[in-house]
Amino acid sequence: MNTTIREWLAMESACDAVVVQGWVRTRRDSKAFSFLELNDGSCLRNLQCVVDAGVPGYDRIAECTTGAAVRVEGRLVASPGGAQKWEVRATALELVGGADETFPLQKKGHTPEFLRTVAHLRPRTNLYGSIFRVRSRLSYAVHRFFQERGFFHVHTPILTASDCEGAGEMFRVTTLPAGEDDFAKDFFARQAFLTVSGQLEGETFATALGRIYTFGPTFRAENSNTTRHAAEFWMIEPEMAFCDLAGDMETAEAQVKYLARAMLEESPEELEFLNKFVDKGLRERLEFVAGRPFERLPYAEAVDILQRSGRTFEYPVEYGQNLQSEHERWLTEEHCRCPVTVFDYPKEIKPFYMRLNDDGRTVAAMDLLVPGIGEIVGGSQREERLDVLRANMARHHLSEESYWWYVDLRRYGSVPHAGYGLGFERLLMLVTGVSNIRDVIPFARTPGHCEF
Repeated sequence: MNTTIREWLAMESACDAVVVQGWVRTRRDSKAFSFLELNDGSCLRNLQCVVDAGVPGYDRIAECTTGAAVRVEGRLVASPGGAQKWEVRATALELVGGADETFPLQKKGHTPEFLRTVAHLRPRTNLYGSIFRVRSRLSYAVHRFFQERGFFHVHTPILTASDCEGAGEMFRVTTLPAGEDDFAKDFFARQAFLTVSGQLEGETFATALGRIYTFGPTFRAENSNTTRHAAEFWMIEPEMAFCDLAGDMETAEAQVKYLARAMLEESPEELEFLNKFVDKGLRERLEFVAGRPFERLPYAEAVDILQRSGRTFEYPVEYGQNLQSEHERWLTEEHCRCPVTVFDYPKEIKPFYMRLNDDGRTVAAMDLLVPGIGEIVGGSQREERLDVLRANMARHHLSEESYWWYVDLRRYGSVPHAGYGLGFERLLMLVTGVSNIRDVIPFARTPGHCEF
């Protein structure tokens, strides 16, 4: 395993024999030597290599342009400049892979819109390199949070015959010729789709293993061309047996705080860069989320507060309607001035699996709202009572035959249980300050865009 630039820059003392491999960010030439700034993706910082004209391989220095891959052998020595602690005095230079004059990242200042058209190259920029290193560390922190609390990781299917949300916004998967709709002849002998959630399958494992979580791709065929929606995205979905709505809210709030704190502590270099160039209030907001309790508001109270706010919203606030992003952000940023958990929603606007409250009008559902984003978590206590679940399914015009296995869970040792979905990309938007979901996904899938 080769030593990375991040590891070389962290060295405590000089070294007489080092090998550095990476891509050229910049090159500056003088008569007797050249400076190469190399980056290998292991960190935000570059490592400067000083290559004298007599060094083997210097005859190809003109080909070491921005984007080219090189290998440098040399000595790690103290840098006389103040920009970095170490630099490399080269003893040999090898051009591994050239980059011709069409390399699109030679100049700085490209817009996010342009960089989305070269998604295969944008991770080489400081911005997207930082975002995707944070994404990797955040993914690890998600697993760590659950594993430290005795949850088991379950891989739920991507191909499914069940519509968890009941909205019908699913991508159909078929081997039938165009125009054919005899699903008995299809690969699975029935209609199949890309999953919108691993929740229902996750519930089956929660009733066996107690505490489980899924973390994987989900798909939504919703024609929403907004900065907060994508057709393919990743969801974090725990399910907990012997758990009610209060326990569900407590776990979700703890996780959001844990992950915000983890990124503050584990990605300081990237967050400093993002705070400077993307969102100057990023660090302050993450400290805010990590350090303050969530305010909890019943949905009816939240609607009343919004209606009495005196604010004119683009979308009017009405009881019985879902809160919009502008309503959620006003509650967190201006009214409560802290993260907010809204709970007990009208049953008419929530899916069939949510537990009906004793009032007969609301369900034990909750949404976690954070400053700058709005909703980041949606969850509920699940309906564990067989008769009530069957009534809910009838009210939503769902076939018991299609969900026979889900109904079975209420026949065989049913228990109170709860869970939630945390959108990984929205979480990334929170911890990076990036305002468009397309910029925190390696290859965004949105209406009209599936190129890479």
